[in-house]
Amino acid sequence: MKLPKSFYSWTTIAGAVLASISFLLIIFTLIIILLFPTGGGDYLGLFTFIILPVFLVIGLILIPIGTVRKMKRDKRQEIKREVKFPIVNLNDPGQRMVVFIFVSVTAIFLLLTALGSYEVFHYTESNEFCGTLCHNVMEPEYVTYHGSAHARVNCVECHVGSGVNWYVKSKMSGLYQVYSVLADKFPTPIETPIHNLRPAQETCEKCHWPQKFYDPKFVTKKHYLSDEENTEWNIQLLMKTGPEHKAMGQSEGIHWHINPEVKIEYISTSRKRDTILEVHYTNLSTGAKRIFINNEVEQKPSTEEPRTMDCLDCHNRPSHDYLSPSHFVDNAITAGEISTDIPEIKSIAMGILIREFPTTDSAMNYISVKLNKYYSSNYEEFMDTNSAALTKAIVAIQEGYKENIFPFMKAQWSAYPNFMGHVESMGCYRCHNDNFVSNDGHVITKECTLCHSIKAQGPSGDMEYANADSSLVFNHPHDMEDWKEMSCYECHKELY
Repeated sequence: MKLPKSFYSWTTIAGAVLASISFLLIIFTLIIILLFPTGGGDYLGLFTFIILPVFLVIGLILIPIGTVRKMKRDKRQEIKREVKFPIVNLNDPGQRMVVFIFVSVTAIFLLLTALGSYEVFHYTESNEFCGTLCHNVMEPEYVTYHGSAHARVNCVECHVGSGVNWYVKSKMSGLYQVYSVLADKFPTPIETPIHNLRPAQETCEKCHWPQKFYDPKFVTKKHYLSDEENTEWNIQLLMKTGPEHKAMGQSEGIHWHINPEVKIEYISTSRKRDTILEVHYTNLSTGAKRIFINNEVEQKPSTEEPRTMDCLDCHNRPSHDYLSPSHFVDNAITAGEISTDIPEIKSIAMGILIREFPTTDSAMNYISVKLNKYYSSNYEEFMDTNSAALTKAIVAIQEGYKENIFPFMKAQWSAYPNFMGHVESMGCYRCHNDNFVSNDGHVITKECTLCHSIKAQGPSGDMEYANADSSLVFNHPHDMEDWKEMSCYECHKELY
């Protein structure tokens, strides 16, 4: 095969070699992906669809650059011709071969570019790309996502949604995130909430139809006390997500906040939205407005614009909920992974998990050593016949830690509080605290029965039950006199 002498330059040859090797490697990795769909790993996709194509393009660019430079050097050594443009003569075997190669390579390149662009799009939209490429940084979000109710909903469906505009915005934001990881500029923990997140009306409401969230929901919560018997304490709540009767629509209940005839706005003291200064109520049907001022917070000028309340103001951890130690230990006991026959296991586990550890490995080692040492020293008879139960409990506590606490990113329940409730975070109490008063004397009340009714409570086997239309007064499982004088989270946030 004879090529024009203008092709014989080191730049052109280097470009051809680089392009050829990149092309062959792309073909090779594609074959691996096709033959072993789950064996290549996420980084193989990164190389196949993003990194290697970049080198292929660089090589293809170098070929014409080297050719043009060679032609210019050759012209300086020859008599200047009158014809300014290159002459294409297909009767010349050398030129014919060049045209054939150019057309063939261009066609193949365009075809691969189309296929590659399609694969790049889907690869960068995949959960694996979002969660595992920057493994250490995104590990907390990726792990908690897999334990959430939205584990089968792709990340991009909430974080990007449909449409070109938000796709471009997400990729531009992603470029800065890549820079932050490469330059080690990311905060620990990553700051939330994400203020440039797509509105919930354009993502959440694609699946969740607010106008149909009518029926109250019956919830049973199991807790275990920190005593020697690990006493089971249950509470059953009727959550008033909607009114008593479905036909009343969103006229009352928790989801009244997103009633299409009502607009609720608020101004917070910081970007975390955890302390509210003002609440603005507007009845869109009548035009009536009411402004509630928080009398317990110093009224300083806020740099935050009023935010219209939506799903994420309460459901702020829909896919990345970090459970507190008390919560995930209670779940493990309920699931039978931790036996209640192990004396003081709830109390000892809380004493361990309240500590801060520099790494996950150090936490795993401490949990194992501390529990084995404690029970060997204090419950020798129990250990003689129940060592297997303790081993199983240790594994469960370690798994709970790994799924909810991430020392490297300083990510855990206290850094990312869940506002859906009021026991372990401010949640509902951000507004429902009896401190917000309007000019005409209306108050945003903290009355418990506004959102739920207690239908049953107490230790297993000796529970107290309410009648059909009544609600029980909360009975604190611990003998405390002053629990009514404070908000739940003020005490519970110190315990876990």
